[in-house]
Amino acid sequence: MNDIEKIGYLNNDFEMFHIIDRQRREFAFHYHDFNKIIIFISGNINYTIEGKNYTLKPYDIILVNAGEIHRPSILDNTTYERIIIYVSTQFLKNYSEQDYNLNYCFERAKSEHSNVLRIHSVEKSKLYQVCLELEQSFSDQAFAKELYQKILFLEFMIQLNRTAISNHINYLDSTIGNAKLVQILDYINEHLVEELTIDRIASHFYLSRYYLMHFFKEETGYTIGNYITEKRLLIAKNLVQNKTPITEACYQSGFKNYSTFYRAFKKAFHTVPKNSQLID
Repeated sequence: MNDIEKIGYLNNDFEMFHIIDRQRREFAFHYHDFNKIIIFISGNINYTIEGKNYTLKPYDIILVNAGEIHRPSILDNTTYERIIIYVSTQFLKNYSEQDYNLNYCFERAKSEHSNVLRIHSVEKSKLYQVCLELEQSFSDQAFAKELYQKILFLEFMIQLNRTAISNHINYLDSTIGNAKLVQILDYINEHLVEELTIDRIASHFYLSRYYLMHFFKEETGYTIGNYITEKRLLIAKNLVQNKTPITEACYQSGFKNYSTFYRAFKKAFHTVPKNSQLID
């Protein structure tokens, strides 16, 4: 496995998959440069996101922000079934106005320090019914198929955000697999755009450089350097999409060398940085 692995590519505003694993699989830690919604249907699963662990129940909704490292751990041979939706971060930004913000559910998940919504009887809700209609639309060849899919997807996101705003849900508490790892991840993300070296992180946590590097790789599957680079690239991508000049985006996202930034950006996103809208 590479030190860091990006899985899945999104060439549309959103994509949807219904996946059933009838045999136990192993998943590596990975990330996406788009947001991910998972409606968990069945299985015996422990889901890890950025060092936090969640034991799932049927119809839990998992919200994974772009760039968050995560993986499911399948605990036995029970069938693992889920609906997965990829959604472009830029698409959600395009539907963020004063009166509504379709990215709210992801933002609130961050503020609640929880990636999992547990909703009473979600399988009977309008949210789930719209989800099923959206899934059905992908196999439908009727008139204005793509337009209808977009309308259904927007309705799904509206229902999801209305649910997130309501007080009739629980943001699931996580169990901390390793409290030190969560502290390190939080520290890195708080200081991404600063001069951030392994020595600085090790000194802050009173750890040896070697121990920190080994510990981080063992717990996440990432090297610290690659983790920091990928997080900075996502910041840079957001800046470029919002018309920040390329050189400014480079330095504002924490890179100190433009040529290093340029090569990393091209490798990660399969395009050179330019001030036109990128595909998430």
